[in-house]
Amino acid sequence: MRLIRDAIRDFWGWYERHYILNIGIAAGLFLLQLVHLVWLTGQPLADMVTGSPLFDIGAPLRWVIVLVDYTELPALVSVSLLYVNDLRKDGAELKPILYLVFLNSQWLHIFWITDEFVVAAGDGESTSLPAWLASVALLIDYLELPVIYDTVKRLFVATREHRVGAFLHDDLR
Repeated sequence: MRLIRDAIRDFWGWYERHYILNIGIAAGLFLLQLVHLVWLTGQPLADMVTGSPLFDIGAPLRWVIVLVDYTELPALVSVSLLYVNDLRKDGAELKPILYLVFLNSQWLHIFWITDEFVVAAGDGESTSLPAWLASVALLIDYLELPVIYDTVKRLFVATREHRVGAFLHDDLR
């Protein structure tokens, strides 16, 4: 048990020493999700609401959307660590708990209500799930927006507080 406790303490120590790197990676991965959200808004959502997409991404560019969508997995893990660290340091505050719920609701969307289902439901195709779940999936995706904003804001704050210098100083020793 002590070995596990020491490993956890060492991990969080490393996380804090390399905070700027960790938050930079998290923010970068999460900013990529904006590409996916633009596609969701312009194609499936616009099609559902107006009956016509704002744009139609063909096969070659669709692969870019798929690749960007897969970066959501490491983004969810890295940003979840950010809020778990907040809870570890500051106790149970509402904002990190709420953002962890927003973030981790994405797993439901990723593994159960897929983008393919959202597109099929928007196109009026028959699916094994009720069509209203497509709206739930879209809502779940948009729950990322406040977390993306907060993560990028934290990156700017950490940079302004010279945590970059602390990171570089520690690594150059």
